[in-house]
Order: sequence, then C-alpha cells, then structure tokens
Amino acid sequence: MKKIEIDKIGSATSPLQMPKTVTIIGRHDFPVAGDVVAVRALSESVTYGNLELPTGRLAKINRNDILLGVLGKRRALKGFVGDVPDTVNTGDRLNLLNMGGVFGICKGHHSSLSDAIEVEVVGLACDEGGQVLNISDNALEPANSLSKSAPIVLVAGTCMNSGKTVAATEIIRQAASAGLRVAGAKLSGIACLRDTLYMQDHGAIATASFLDCGLPSTVDHGDLPSVAKGILNHLNSFDPDLIVVELGDGIVGGYAVDSVLRDHEIKSAISSFVFCASDYVGVIGGIAVLKDFGIEIDVVAGSVTDSQMGEDFVQERFGIEAGNARRNGARLFELVNKKAEPVFAMS
Repeated sequence: MKKIEIDKIGSATSPLQMPKTVTIIGRHDFPVAGDVVAVRALSESVTYGNLELPTGRLAKINRNDILLGVLGKRRALKGFVGDVPDTVNTGDRLNLLNMGGVFGICKGHHSSLSDAIEVEVVGLACDEGGQVLNISDNALEPANSLSKSAPIVLVAGTCMNSGKTVAATEIIRQAASAGLRVAGAKLSGIACLRDTLYMQDHGAIATASFLDCGLPSTVDHGDLPSVAKGILNHLNSFDPDLIVVELGDGIVGGYAVDSVLRDHEIKSAISSFVFCASDYVGVIGGIAVLKDFGIEIDVVAGSVTDSQMGEDFVQERFGIEAGNARRNGARLFELVNKKAEPVFAMS
C-alpha cells in the first residue's frame, strides 16, 4: 500500500466524499462495478475530454493528470460502450466511459465521438486494512416495498437525448413556482451529478439517484426496482407534495429501465406518465412498448413537440395530450398536474 495525490476527483465517487490524498493497492483479482480506481490520463479528447467534479463543475482532463473514479459499465446508444475488466493491476489500460469518472474497457462508441480517453491504472483506493473502497460502502439501502408516496410524475423516453431532462426540470420549476414542495429523482443511467443538480437549480427541495445507492450505472442490475423504491422512500421522508422522476436512457435498452416500468407497486404510485420522443414513429413505438408494460402515456413531450405542428399531430393522430417544456412549460405542468390533483384530494 502507498499514498498518492489526486489531481481531479470524478463525481462518480461522490457517495464516499473522497479526499485528494488516497491510499492505494496495485492489484485486484475480483473487481466489481463501483470499485474506486486511480488512473493516469494518457490522452486528451476534443469531443469528450472533461471530468465532472463532485461540485458539479467540469474540469478539462490533461495528459498525465491523476484521476480518481470508479469501475463501471456503459451501454450508451449515442455514447460509449464498455465493461468492468476481469482483473485490475497497476499499469493496465482502461478508458473513460463517461464524464462522471466511470472507467472500464471501451468496446465501441458513437460515430460523432472521438476515441475514448485512454488511462493507465495507478492503483485501487483502499482503506487502511487494504480493503478496496466501493461507492456502495456508503449508500442508501434498497427497499422491498414502497412506503406511502407523494404523487409521482414519471418522465421516460425513447432513448438518450430525447428531451427527458428538459421536461423533468421544467415540471419541477413550474411546480416549485406554484408553491409545491417538489423532489427529484434519477432512477437509471450512468453516474453523473448534472441531472440532479439541474433539478436542484430548478427548485427541487431534495434529489437522489442510483449513484446515491452505490451504483456507477444501472447496466445489468438485477433488482433495480428495489433501488428505485429505496430512492423514493428516501425522498418521501422530506414530505414533498410531488416527486418528479426521470428514467435515464430509453424504455428499451441496456439500463434495466423495463424492470422499473414492470413493477406493479411503482406503477400504482405514478400519477402522470410523461413520454419523450424525437419523432412520430418514436411515439408509435412508445405506445406499443408501454402497452406491454401495462402503462398508458398521459402526456407526450420531448423534441417531437418542439414545433406546434408536432404537438398538434400527436394530439390529433394519437389522442394523447402533448406539451413542450421549452415553448410552454406552464402548459406542460398543467397537463401533468391535472393527473396529480385527484391524488392530492384523496391524501
């Protein structure tokens, strides 16, 4: 074991509140997602070259920077794809998989991006006894059942970049402006503080995500509904009037989103389901997939509604309310709040 100084700490390590001086070991034969790893940057990137710090600030990654992050997996349709290595030793080569500081073996990336930044393993962060640190060491506990909950507005979509975060944060802003105590959650995706910080910036009194549960991403997670219920129970402890939930990635993909949408207890707590899509075919596909989950869309949002033509077409062709977060956030909130009002009346 030895101590080293870290230049930049990735936000994916946030649950542990890591210091700049860490103790490391040089070998780990059984690494798992969430293990904290120190690496040296071997390259830089113009298209994907920043690291999100625990403060939320983006810092440029310079060649030879010593970075602290976590091992993890990613399955991004419009980003990187990567896995946790079978073993980790000093000198091994890995890649930066996301700006939160998730590292793994990159197996491919979207054509719009340059190659993932390559890094060299310096060591794995450990306690004084030599035990490798994992972000699950200080995490919210999963829950087998959902406690009595405030009405939940759930925002999901066809895939990443379909407008989910814009819709979720605008609903939060409008709810807070209306005098409601509103909480925000991110239940799936890959570790990054950006989205929950946006929720706070828009008026959320409390936020939480799968990262708070010790997960660097929700790829291949076998029991994501229990994680989701742990997050929702935690947020309900703040006595919110409303909880706005974003499901990262798409309703079909590699992040276990479908397991949350199939959970009967979570579905019963949803007061309004907002679906974001980029085009009409995405809306058609969303209707079909969600029908299999036993879910009906209450409001369509996202980039398909960025023009009035799209909004009108969705309402006339599919008979579903449509609202746009950028053009008329007040109307979008009005549409979802209509569904929540009966729940408020019964509580």
